[in-house]
Amino acid sequence: MTDLAARVYNHTWKIDPIVRSVIDTDFYKLLMAQTIFRRLSRTQVTFGIINRATHVPIAKLIDIGELREQLDHIRSLKLTRGESTWLRGNTFYGKRQMFAPDFMAWLENFRFPDYHLERQGEQFELVFAGNWIETTMWEIPALAVIMELRSRAVLRGLGKFELQVLYARAMTRVWEKIERLRRLDNLRIADFGTRRRHGFLWQDWCVQAMHEGLGQAFLGTSNCLIAARREVEAIGTNAHELPMVYAALAEDDAALAEAPYRVLADWQQDYEGNLRIILPDTYGTQGFLERAPDWLAQWTGIRIDSGDPLLAGEIAINWWKARGQDPSTKLAIFSDGLDVETIEAIHRHFAGRIRVGFGWGTLLTNDFRGLVPGGGLDPFSIVCKVVAANGHPAVKLSDNMSKAVGPRAAVDRYARVFGHSNVQTRPVVV
Repeated sequence: MTDLAARVYNHTWKIDPIVRSVIDTDFYKLLMAQTIFRRLSRTQVTFGIINRATHVPIAKLIDIGELREQLDHIRSLKLTRGESTWLRGNTFYGKRQMFAPDFMAWLENFRFPDYHLERQGEQFELVFAGNWIETTMWEIPALAVIMELRSRAVLRGLGKFELQVLYARAMTRVWEKIERLRRLDNLRIADFGTRRRHGFLWQDWCVQAMHEGLGQAFLGTSNCLIAARREVEAIGTNAHELPMVYAALAEDDAALAEAPYRVLADWQQDYEGNLRIILPDTYGTQGFLERAPDWLAQWTGIRIDSGDPLLAGEIAINWWKARGQDPSTKLAIFSDGLDVETIEAIHRHFAGRIRVGFGWGTLLTNDFRGLVPGGGLDPFSIVCKVVAANGHPAVKLSDNMSKAVGPRAAVDRYARVFGHSNVQTRPVVV
């Protein structure tokens, strides 16, 4: 097993680049990329880094030259023969050849496009603009680079013994959580922690700990590179990016109202089974489900990613019942800011009523809270979101207004069109 403390103490990025592969990304990113490739690859889409935790001065913590060096390294990456073989030949979600030959041919020739980076006060402006199929690939690695550079900056002054104790405490914390999770009957849980991880080696350690500690209750990891190396399942479906772009391209209010369902109609043509998971909260879960076509009720399940998870789960149960479906056969995946206490509460609340799954993210792969003075390694909420498509602003409303994205006028228009109800304003920890 990797000696994390020694590796960190002896850090040189040429040995440990932060992103070391094109597939050091989340599985849902490749699934979405294939859908984009088939339909809207040349749509001009801009992504931007948004630091929701403005009290964290990332431009003071991270040297812009180091950031640029890591981003330029990512631009040098290409899919290896072994990685291509894994993607072409592996069985994902029970399906062989998940990725079509033409998409794989594109991915084998893919190189990350250019970026715009500048410092603005205590934050960075980091923007990726161009063809959607290319810019979409930056989201996960860009976030991973920022988070790990911040970790490295904080750890740089620590000695060998300090680092050993730090990682021993962090490992103990993760293992104690795993021991609590073992007590939950019929637990289904996966690692969703790539975007805001402490570092690649730490995420890899967490996946190994989950695999050993939870056995078959551990479903796999969202990280494709770790899934391939550790021979566990690659897990993921879709994200808010798809409806945000489809909505931005809508020509009028009527087309805007239909955009979230057009996304899923396209997705249904591409994927089946457990990949048919609805993500309804982009413009408000309540309104999305009230207007949803009947065919969506037949999908496998739903992912709950903002707002009160218990309320959102009850809304989903009532919707399935109203559409003649048996909720006990449906899957609800919870993935918003989870930690062991929230997992226990959700599991207890819905036991026997729906099939519950968990995508455990930042507080699995980056829970160093209180382990260095001043909270210097505490996780924080930073995202890379679509900000425009073909020159039109992109908007996300969410079930939590603290997660809303977009210009004020556009947000107001979307709230009018989608009838934003059951919306809360909750603190966003991660």
